[in-house]
Amino acid sequence: MKKKTSITVIDNRNGKKFEFPVKPGSYGPDVADLTTFFSKTGMFVYDPGFTSTASCSSKITFIDGDNGTLLHRGYKIEDLAENSDYTEVCYLLLNGELPSKENKVKFRSILTHHTMLHEQILRFYSGFRRDSHPMAIMVGIVGALSSFYSEKIYDFSSTEGKWVAVSRLLAKLPTMAAMAYKYSLGQPFIYPKNDLTYAENFLHMLFSTPCGEYKASKASVDALDKLLILHADHEQNASTSTVKIAGSSGANPFACVSAGVASLWGPAHGGANESVIRMLRQIENEKNISKFIERAKDKNDQFRLMGFGHRVYKNYDPRANVLRKYCHNLLKETDNFNLPLFRLANKLEEIALNDSYFIKKKLYPNVDFYSGIILKALGLPESMFTVIFAVARTVGWISQWKEMTEETNKKISRPRQLYMGNKHRKFVDIDKRKNIKQMFPGEIK
Repeated sequence: MKKKTSITVIDNRNGKKFEFPVKPGSYGPDVADLTTFFSKTGMFVYDPGFTSTASCSSKITFIDGDNGTLLHRGYKIEDLAENSDYTEVCYLLLNGELPSKENKVKFRSILTHHTMLHEQILRFYSGFRRDSHPMAIMVGIVGALSSFYSEKIYDFSSTEGKWVAVSRLLAKLPTMAAMAYKYSLGQPFIYPKNDLTYAENFLHMLFSTPCGEYKASKASVDALDKLLILHADHEQNASTSTVKIAGSSGANPFACVSAGVASLWGPAHGGANESVIRMLRQIENEKNISKFIERAKDKNDQFRLMGFGHRVYKNYDPRANVLRKYCHNLLKETDNFNLPLFRLANKLEEIALNDSYFIKKKLYPNVDFYSGIILKALGLPESMFTVIFAVARTVGWISQWKEMTEETNKKISRPRQLYMGNKHRKFVDIDKRKNIKQMFPGEIK
């Protein structure tokens, strides 16, 4: 029997039937093509949070949340994390194939050649308050790159223009992030060293000082490199969608990525790993774990165990499986298992993995749980956690932006709404208007 390639919608108010094509994906669920839904029915489709909406077609990343699968260009994330490094994964996401030895050398050479920032950009940092959140600095500095790589000079619709955006963003984000950290500490900026790997160079810029160069251990480099790989792309998440919506208008790619940084800053997105450390501090010690686990099970209690479960993954987060090993290796090397915070995290992980409630609900530790612990073990404050996430996710943002700009039928993103406000009202003269309760508290300053 031939499989149907359409779906029928019946309007029970009048019995009218509407036919819509069904598009099969190469993997995962089929998609009902509702692009003509409004023109045929006169109605919009209501889907807050886009939980059932495929906003685009893509060949980059696939997630099977039920089975805990994450693929980049068809490769399992576990295989990439165990056998590749971050620059190789960047090449894969951007080009669709893993690089040959020669191409990997060329690609790495391009990235290291552009790690430096223009000296004028360094002056921008001093315009921020010294206690500014590093993500606030990143939003501004990344956006400022638009003035150094403007449309007057580069045609970002051309192949050459796209690769200018790709290479500059991937090369410069670690430098900019490290400088945001140094600025928050009041320390001098550390310039990149092009003889180091991507992860080594990032650690060098974060932790070296003019008084002494930081020598990164193998466990530290491995942990950071795997963390970058595991955060490189994650399909059409909030920040990636933000980048693509901005890009659909033809905006400068550096401005688009700045918008992605701003979206990632939210506590429900990139800020989740910060919440893990704050939660551990709230629990305080191992004796309190059982009490907080009971609170987490209580639907009427606002307390939530951060770093457990995932909106997309209804099984184990495949990224967490990989990162757990590197997290434990780093803690062993630095003897951090003996520190109260990490002892507590280890105990909480052990209990959650064996508690029948968490097993039944499939609330396993996710990538944020382990990434928060890794970044803390590296010596970074919580304010830098989302910054590191932004560095890692830049390749996903720019890969998805590049793919979108190469589509033949690209359109500006323009969602519609279910309007629930007033209908047409007559204008009332100010002397006849009633006093209403202010929507804002206190006086207007």
